[in-house]
Amino acid sequence: MTIGERSAPVSGGIDLAAAEAAAAALLDALGIDHSEGTLAGTPRRIAKAYAELLTPREFSLTTFPNDEGYDELVIARDIPFTSLCEHHLLPFVGTAIVAYLPDERILGLSKLARVVELFARRPQVQERMTTQIAHWLNDNLAPKGVGIVLQAEHTCMTTRGAGARGATTVTSTVLGRLREDARSRAEFLTLAHGKPPMMA
Repeated sequence: MTIGERSAPVSGGIDLAAAEAAAAALLDALGIDHSEGTLAGTPRRIAKAYAELLTPREFSLTTFPNDEGYDELVIARDIPFTSLCEHHLLPFVGTAIVAYLPDERILGLSKLARVVELFARRPQVQERMTTQIAHWLNDNLAPKGVGIVLQAEHTCMTTRGAGARGATTVTSTVLGRLREDARSRAEFLTLAHGKPPMMA
């Protein structure tokens, strides 16, 4: 998989007028009268909601020289995200843990949340999103290691189909030293879940 394939956003621009017309046609096909009352503006609201869910905010990658030679994990926990299941276009909502082991550069902390949003705001599957975030950081920051954990509730599973209310899905990806070195991997998983590392 190339960097372009991992990081390409949703193709094409958003046509709100066409999306509104399509939403109206869907409601018609489902037998829902939206001609008056509180449903009159629903097609427009649907179009705007999906446009928002599919449009990540632009950001510039801000990195800084690792002048102090920091060589321990940097971890951001509980980063909230909302994405859309690409099979049903229903939301899945959760939190991300993003960690990296610095090498020559360190990243502005707010950018960790922005990278999560970059890959969340598109039709997705959680497994792919997890690896996309990890590979983006690996490709753009060149750290010694990367660790990502996503936990989310998928409404396509909890509100329909199996109806497994409250069920969550957890996915993880580790790269570099966090994958190759068992001790580093264990430290990441311990700190990711908010526990102090075991001292040797």
